[in-house]
Amino acid sequence: MWKREAEQAKGVIVIVHGAMEHHGRYLKLADQWLTEGYHVIMGDLPGHGTTTRNRGHIDSFDEYIHTVHEWVKAAEDYRLPLFLLGHSMGGLIVIRFLQEIHKTVQGVVLTSPCLGIATGPGAPLRAAAKMLNVVKPDVKFPSNLTVEMATRNKEIRDEMENDSLYLQKVSVRWYTELLRGMEEAHEQIRRFPDVPLFIMQACEDKIVDRTMVRKWFDQSPISNKAYKEWRGCYHELFNEYESAQVFAFAKYFMEAQLSLWRGEST
Repeated sequence: MWKREAEQAKGVIVIVHGAMEHHGRYLKLADQWLTEGYHVIMGDLPGHGTTTRNRGHIDSFDEYIHTVHEWVKAAEDYRLPLFLLGHSMGGLIVIRFLQEIHKTVQGVVLTSPCLGIATGPGAPLRAAAKMLNVVKPDVKFPSNLTVEMATRNKEIRDEMENDSLYLQKVSVRWYTELLRGMEEAHEQIRRFPDVPLFIMQACEDKIVDRTMVRKWFDQSPISNKAYKEWRGCYHELFNEYESAQVFAFAKYFMEAQLSLWRGEST
């Protein structure tokens, strides 16, 4: 777990990274939130970054939920308005976390949440995965996710190419658990608490199926929710050339929720 504290903080943000990556890719974003007066808590998810030697593998999607729960409990210690920010698989984890463990949060921001896969293994590999998940779940295969699919930003692409912590392979069990997590996010949509939600989705997403993101958003029984699509953008919105505008929208949402929170507490 990684913590950074802002001076005279007005809130705390828990950032949950996506599949294949690690929290180090969010240090610049964390610094932006610190400058705006928010403490930041984040870390590497199980099977990612430096959490284990068995990288790219988990036994259960619940490991992600339990990990984020620990981060949220640490954030609650500050006794400040709490926000959750999840990208891609991190967005899916935030959804499943709140469906399973109802926590009081002031707002949730999700960017390109993984509620459907645009590019995945072919039919033969999917069929083989069902069998291997039983007999040899730790067998790994290439993710087939390229840096070109993630962002149009060449500078970020070059960083990703030289990032030794960026995963190249995942296990059969990891893949099947990701599918299970997505299925449960849709099946248990009514268990998502009525908390302020803002989803930003890349229109040219080559990793996540944006139609499934919109479907989940439209069906979610939330009284305070907003959805914005970014035309021309690829999957990693906070790393696209429009990142300053993306951050501004996220900040505006959080500031609006803080204003509501202050109004309710006076």
